[in-house]
Amino acid sequence: MNESLQESKEFEFEIDDAGLILELFGQFDENIKLIEEALGVTIISRDRRVKISGNNEGIKSAHKVIGRLMKLAEKGGKITPQSVGYAISLIGPSGQDIDEKSNDYYDIIFTTAKGKKIETRTMGQKEYAHSIRDNHITFAIGPAGTGKTYIAVALAVLAFKSKAVERIVLTRPAVEAGEKLGFLPGDLQEKINPYLRPLYDALYDFIGPDSCRKYLDRGIIEIAPLAYMRGRTLDNSFIILDEAQNTTSEQMKMFLTRLGIGSKAVITGDVTQVDLPKDKVSGVVEAQKILKGIKGIEFVELTHRDVVRHRVVEKIIEAYSRYEGK
Repeated sequence: MNESLQESKEFEFEIDDAGLILELFGQFDENIKLIEEALGVTIISRDRRVKISGNNEGIKSAHKVIGRLMKLAEKGGKITPQSVGYAISLIGPSGQDIDEKSNDYYDIIFTTAKGKKIETRTMGQKEYAHSIRDNHITFAIGPAGTGKTYIAVALAVLAFKSKAVERIVLTRPAVEAGEKLGFLPGDLQEKINPYLRPLYDALYDFIGPDSCRKYLDRGIIEIAPLAYMRGRTLDNSFIILDEAQNTTSEQMKMFLTRLGIGSKAVITGDVTQVDLPKDKVSGVVEAQKILKGIKGIEFVELTHRDVVRHRVVEKIIEAYSRYEGK
């Protein structure tokens, strides 16, 4: 991208690759409209030239956002409304980077057998993936849609395929928003399966339903409610405790002490969505106070900025945070 930004109401620059311009603008110019709306500028393209009009700060910010998106595309990442929103969120009011490290958030962490790339899309996600690689136990705490479970399962499958571990164990507490297991139809396993469904979905995405069933039948992959972990020692395993905000203090201690030789654990949770009885303390909340500072254990906090679902999800999370803050 060739440019020489001036203190003026308009700024033009050239993008050498016409295909990148098409990707930048998006279908029906949806990506550019997001930048225009957020930064109060007008952006038009003619041939390979892009012109930004507006006030000086808006022009600087828009130019910075476009530059970041071009780098993302050049690395092989896709420019989506979510990535545009994230790029905008990293620009301060005067067009400066909020965090210089945030320029390098894109990282491919896994490629499926079908060639699908699983990548980090925010700096928080990249730090989370690195923490899992570098530590025995990683706690990922953050709102829905930040990729906590998805990234953990991707790295579990990667560790298994590279023979770093021999088994994958996925578990969740069978506690959900005010619902009781006894009211669900079927036997115990049929009652529990709906709570474990997100874990099955993630595995299917990475290794396919047929391979997943084969590994489940052979016990190489295990998906079970947290209560089934009691009394066990899990060696050479990659263990994921999902929805951990709904563990009690006793359950969290029980889970953490299952870790055996050659094993790694990831605990994910959203402390704003605890469904335990009012008199019960969340095991994740307590663990933050007890375990911080222990070598080999790291707490990664994700925020609304790391949400990679539909952009409206980020706005919903922000709105609830404001409301609950009052």
